[in-house]
Amino acid sequence: MLIFLFVLLTCRAAHAQEVRVAAAADLKFALDELGAQYEKQAGRKINVSYGSSGNFFSQIHNGAPFDLFLSADIEYPRRLEAAGLAEPGTLYEYAVGRIVLWMPADAHSDLASLGWRALLVPRVERIAIANPEHAPYGRAAVAALHNAGIYEQVKKRLVYGENIAQAAQFVSSGSAQAGILALSLAVSPPMRDGKRWEIPAGMHPRIEQGVVILKSAKDKEGARAFLAFLKSDAGRKILESYGFTLPTSDRASAPSR
Repeated sequence: MLIFLFVLLTCRAAHAQEVRVAAAADLKFALDELGAQYEKQAGRKINVSYGSSGNFFSQIHNGAPFDLFLSADIEYPRRLEAAGLAEPGTLYEYAVGRIVLWMPADAHSDLASLGWRALLVPRVERIAIANPEHAPYGRAAVAALHNAGIYEQVKKRLVYGENIAQAAQFVSSGSAQAGILALSLAVSPPMRDGKRWEIPAGMHPRIEQGVVILKSAKDKEGARAFLAFLKSDAGRKILESYGFTLPTSDRASAPSR
């Protein structure tokens, strides 16, 4: 019985030290690396669930048990703050995302010279993007296609991933011949050998990514510690290495609109 109680209390203590993070799917590789470095440094576990920002926003409204929410669209954390579901003063713009047109390494297209025209060739039968209904990267992709003047030509060939990571999986597995993806995924180890063309930032709304500590967090101290690490030079360096543009400190810590 004593051994059982000891094991039970140990498990509870370990669980209490685990920060539960809901994170946008574009952060998969960057946050895995950042979390591993943080765990090694702080000795505190990070439990990350990846998905679309819009779906997480709905889940949090319905009481999903997370401590920290890293969104690919800062509007979702702002709305949580306005609804009284976020810890006051914790909203922070941690990065600006970028999108690329991506094809496998063996694709017979010169993306550097073709750009958008690479999507118009007959062999590109499917183009993967994240679902624009709840994924910020999907909305950015649709806006860019409209601004490029080719949306009507390609809209019947678009296939939607539940989030940007699933869209990347579609094209890397060959289910789609091209994709409009987060740069952070395109430069990750599984995809960095593929062909990519960075879509000009002016062709889509700025992808401002924000984080907030949730009011319902069970481990607020742990969430604050991890957020501090995210803001640190080490955390920012990792984000930058995955292609994120870092906002200036003044902009990143500015009060929400």
